[in-house]
Amino acid sequence: MSIEINTRDCAVLSDSELSIMADLSEAAGSSFDIGCLSKAREEWVLVTDVFKDGRLTGFSFYTLERIGGTPAVVVGVMLAEAGEYSRDTMMAIREGQFRKALLAFPDEDVLVGTRFTDAGGFEIFEGLVDIVPQPGHKPSGEERAWARRLARRFGGEHRIDDRTFVLTGTGESIGYTAYKPQAASPQFSGFGEFFAPLDAERRDSLIALGWIMAEELAKYSGFDD
Repeated sequence: MSIEINTRDCAVLSDSELSIMADLSEAAGSSFDIGCLSKAREEWVLVTDVFKDGRLTGFSFYTLERIGGTPAVVVGVMLAEAGEYSRDTMMAIREGQFRKALLAFPDEDVLVGTRFTDAGGFEIFEGLVDIVPQPGHKPSGEERAWARRLARRFGGEHRIDDRTFVLTGTGESIGYTAYKPQAASPQFSGFGEFFAPLDAERRDSLIALGWIMAEELAKYSGFDD
């Protein structure tokens, strides 16, 4: 099995590439249609896509930026196809993102923030620390502030509940991280409780974040970019 990881500016994506992404999204049961992906191309800076034996199996639109001086990977859209190789695809997407983060923020701890619509997505935070929301954990004032900062970045500044991290939708299609593991990880058991308040028709989502420590990020220095 051959896996290829490509990262480039969103602006260079062609309409035909977006169409292939939309087909993969439809097959995976997510809501990333061509309109949503065209909007993502305009709103985000980088795209990482993953090919297995020449076939697209996943992609992510995101930015590397500083939010109040803090280095961050903000993931607008991410999709890994379901099935036998879903984890391989998800980990390859992360590899592409973290390669770029290491180049942009060497020797720094980096925040990773995104939106989820189901608990499976939390598995992209494997190996990260200080993940919130977390079962049995009451978010601190700073963690709640991060929920608000990310909500602002996602265009929902006045629609976030910073106690539950639920971002109320408007009924329009949104970007989020779509990943369904074949087998649930014990590390993220209980995380499903956060999704009970979400209204799917309204396109609600859950803002979540974690930190990749500098020493963990440094492990990606051995990869060719």
